[in-house]
Amino acid sequence: MVFSCIYRYRKNTYLFIYYLIQFCGHSWIFTNMTVRFFSFGEDSMVDTFYAIGLVMRVCQSISLLELLHICVGIEPNHLLPRFLQLTERIIILFVVITSQEEVQEKYVVCVLFIFWNLLDMVRYTYSMLSVIGISYAVLTWLSQTLWMPIYPLCVLAEAFAIYQSLPYFESSGTYSTELPFDLAIYFPYVLKMYLMMLFIGKWLLFLHSSCAFWFVLLSTLAERSANTGEAEKEPRHDGLDLASKAPRSYNAFCRTSQDQIYHCFTV
Repeated sequence: MVFSCIYRYRKNTYLFIYYLIQFCGHSWIFTNMTVRFFSFGEDSMVDTFYAIGLVMRVCQSISLLELLHICVGIEPNHLLPRFLQLTERIIILFVVITSQEEVQEKYVVCVLFIFWNLLDMVRYTYSMLSVIGISYAVLTWLSQTLWMPIYPLCVLAEAFAIYQSLPYFESSGTYSTELPFDLAIYFPYVLKMYLMMLFIGKWLLFLHSSCAFWFVLLSTLAERSANTGEAEKEPRHDGLDLASKAPRSYNAFCRTSQDQIYHCFTV
């Protein structure tokens, strides 16, 4: 029992520090982009990567630890969707954007970073507070609904970034390799194939996530309605309010349903 408590304490402490570092990094990126946009206008979008690219690469590199968290069992998420999301971001950030200076000056890089950091700030804030047992209804709502409009926009921004990078990969020959027996790897063709798989995979992932979200949400709402009905059948004692006799409070319900939905399929 003692060793279990010590393990849980150390695990929660480590996860809290990890989520806090990620939250601070993505918050700094988003704040920097916002301040620079209001200070310099559209000109700030051109050199977005030069201003925050290093911190963005560090945050995305550190996020690879989440695969280890899932494998060892300290983070109850699904491995495959998280692996696909991290792989996609690594390809876009390090292969497509970092390797081509011309792409770094495109407006789509700024837009893509805004979408990524919005999702990550909400996700890491929720995860950080959940580790210490804190839950807010507004944060619950944001963490479960914000990805619905932003996720398709992220896919479009990523696809547009790949599309704009194709001419530069064709002219520079980056990552294109000659092989024996008159064979070659032409990287623009690889990107075009990845672009097609991106839309198909993201569409299936979005459908699966949406179905899982609504299924768990309706299940928890039905459970709450049934529990509330049972509580109303119980007689009052000494002037106690029915809300105090309910099996779970609103915050507890939000925390339970949020955990079920969030861990059902992480986007």
